[in-house]
Amino acid sequence: MTHTSYEQKILLLNKMAYAYYVLDDPIASDEEYDLLYHEIKRYEEQNPDIILPYSPTQRVGGKPLEYFNKNTHLQRMWSLDDIFNSQELQEWCDRIYKLYPNATFTCSPKFDGASLNLLYENGILVSATTRGDGIAGELVTQNAKTIQSIPLQIPYTGQIEIRGEVVITKEDFERLNTERLKSNQPLFANPRNAAAGSMRQLDSLITAKRRLSFIPWGFGAHSLNYGSFFESMHDILKLGFSPIPFIRLCKNIQEIQDYYKEIMAMRDSYPMMLDGMVIMLDSFSAQQDLGFTIKSPRFACAYKFPAIEKITRILSVTPQIGRTGVITPVAELEPVEIEGAEIKRATLHNYKEIERKDIQINDYVIIIRSGDVIPKIIKPLENRRDGTQKPIIPPTTCPECGSELLVEEIFIKCQNLNCKARIKESIIHFASKKALNIDGLGEKIIDQLFENKLISNILDLYSLDFNELLKLEGWKEKKARNLIEAIAATKNIELWRLINALGIEHIGEGASKKLASIFGYGCFDQNRETLVDLDGFGEEMADSFLEFCRVNQGFISMLLKILTPTITEIAKIDSPLSGKSIVITGTLSKSRDEIKALLESYGAKVSSSVSKKTDFLLYGEEAGSKLDKAKELGITLLDEEGLMQMLG
Repeated sequence: MTHTSYEQKILLLNKMAYAYYVLDDPIASDEEYDLLYHEIKRYEEQNPDIILPYSPTQRVGGKPLEYFNKNTHLQRMWSLDDIFNSQELQEWCDRIYKLYPNATFTCSPKFDGASLNLLYENGILVSATTRGDGIAGELVTQNAKTIQSIPLQIPYTGQIEIRGEVVITKEDFERLNTERLKSNQPLFANPRNAAAGSMRQLDSLITAKRRLSFIPWGFGAHSLNYGSFFESMHDILKLGFSPIPFIRLCKNIQEIQDYYKEIMAMRDSYPMMLDGMVIMLDSFSAQQDLGFTIKSPRFACAYKFPAIEKITRILSVTPQIGRTGVITPVAELEPVEIEGAEIKRATLHNYKEIERKDIQINDYVIIIRSGDVIPKIIKPLENRRDGTQKPIIPPTTCPECGSELLVEEIFIKCQNLNCKARIKESIIHFASKKALNIDGLGEKIIDQLFENKLISNILDLYSLDFNELLKLEGWKEKKARNLIEAIAATKNIELWRLINALGIEHIGEGASKKLASIFGYGCFDQNRETLVDLDGFGEEMADSFLEFCRVNQGFISMLLKILTPTITEIAKIDSPLSGKSIVITGTLSKSRDEIKALLESYGAKVSSSVSKKTDFLLYGEEAGSKLDKAKELGITLLDEEGLMQMLG
């Protein structure tokens, strides 16, 4: 076999595999496929230095990994906002129609699996990364290559991220759990967990046995020139991916609602788990104009199927104190199974909600759980009451510290900043993965440190004594040393992580990153106006952040001295844009993120919406309603050439 014929036979074998595994329309017998596969394998064994990365023999190979490396997505993987009924659908569409009255929408099933980001360069699959926190995930390329519906090579030479869902059929899920039962292994709760668990196997040979499939649902970074999302999803088939089942272009709300009912009707009979429908504004230029909130795109949402309901009984109610002092009533339930998970507790939200729904202890209640949403109680079944029911009385004093509680409209709060429950919850959050990620400092350890009076607040973590830890039950030198080192490793952490770790109400990871990148250490000294002016910030977020900074000024100052967090500074250039508010609309020669970074480097503040405070509008091709609004308000308009001339 020559090298040229080797390449040709690989292309033929890949074509056979695509027809069999992806299209379910074989073009060769199993015997023909096997003979060709082994012929290629023998040639590669004799010539190991010339093995092509897209050869089918490379789908499984290599030693098991010791751990997964982290990998950053070229473009963020956003989460979708959920809607649950026709009224919420109407409200969501109305927000789109205000700007785009003739908008059309691409609708497709929402598969319940594990999201995956595939990066191709020069036509070759170079990495596969789990969603993670949306910014970075775990590198699982070795496992992704075992999935036959993920092409190792595509006919596109540019850099491109293909995103989709790794799924397992219900039948294969049952088979997998049967095998695990026989070998005395823990069972997967549902197909989604099975898919996610399979992608996180350190040994790719195990993943290869799981019969996983990859269904594409979108793009990350790319340079394809499409006007329609629907068109782009149909053309993804040309790159060698599975066709997207049941994808449809809907022209109005009624068509969306009718299609939603169609998909929901096949929910139980379809081979894979479906948990709703994705609705996407079809125009790419309109998507760019609408942009993103801190958490999600404004141009897409997930229309979720109705949650699965079960009936159980409330045994008691526990008031749970959060890190902000808000007391949440939590129902302790007779255990009930929903989608493979045993539910023992459910939130009752607040005591006004309990009063409104007339929920009592010993009531039989309807409980729902949808996907990863926290279980919640819908209503009591009053006709099942037998006289043993007792009213749920709101507490008047804190169940932990005994201080008098503050009643604020629907919320009841403990105002005592030194309340043990508040402090413990604050430390649990402070040490969590999305915050300072202090390995080994979980809830049980924090309880033990509190009970033995080794800590009474967050600052005490940084003065823990090694020898005192050794006196605790179950502690050895290694455990104590690991904890001390993990706490010490938080010094010089990124500033946004510290802001997020403070557990400020309404201020999550996205807001923390924005505050750190724009203001640096000065974020704690801002006023209400500068915060509200931030893209994605609202008045509630600004007020919450300012109040926390006012009350905890000394505490924040001490933490900054101890941790000396790092800041990624953006070099500011004195320019005509310094301090000016600018909005971007339309398609430009570079990506929106690149243009935004450029403008910010010249001191501009980039906003997502046009208002009287806007100084400039930078517009490109297919500029939409923002351009019209800017003209109405008399805002200075700039095209790309005009911008470059201004910046010299």
